[in-house]
Amino acid sequence: MRIGYGYDSHRFEDGRRLILGGVEIPGRGLSGHSDADALTHAVTDALLGAAGLGDIGTHFPPTDVEWKGADSLSLLARVVRLLESENYQVVNVDATVVAEQPRIGPHVDAMRGRLAEVIGIAPTHVSIKGKSNEGMGWIGREEGIAVHAVVLIDRVEDQDPVHARHSPALPEL
Repeated sequence: MRIGYGYDSHRFEDGRRLILGGVEIPGRGLSGHSDADALTHAVTDALLGAAGLGDIGTHFPPTDVEWKGADSLSLLARVVRLLESENYQVVNVDATVVAEQPRIGPHVDAMRGRLAEVIGIAPTHVSIKGKSNEGMGWIGREEGIAVHAVVLIDRVEDQDPVHARHSPALPEL
């Protein structure tokens, strides 16, 4: 089993839709090259980190026009397929959205459902929490949103011989 941690933040930008966890939420949108879905980006980064496969910027660079305005759920789906090709499966996701506004509570179930569907796990294995920054710092001044995510992945039992061969040997005790 492997644990991954992801973080993402975006500043607010007028005239853009606010997308979190693949769900459109009323309010000011976030600035970014893709759809700026900070929740999905943090989860994607955590998955890549857990598998030792780099980060979201390596796989989907913001300098590449192919990803301009991209749906972050489709990027997440690509990463899930990449993990599957490396014989990993996602066990669970735990994320915290830090924002003064909007309040995400009413949207959590929809976000859990969207992420779970793309990842291929039960919604009960996706946790999303909303936290305020209590008026402190750039988040407290409502300049943007930050998201922290932790994931657990597991190697699929019927791994191919190449992956089994590269598994590190444990030292004798």
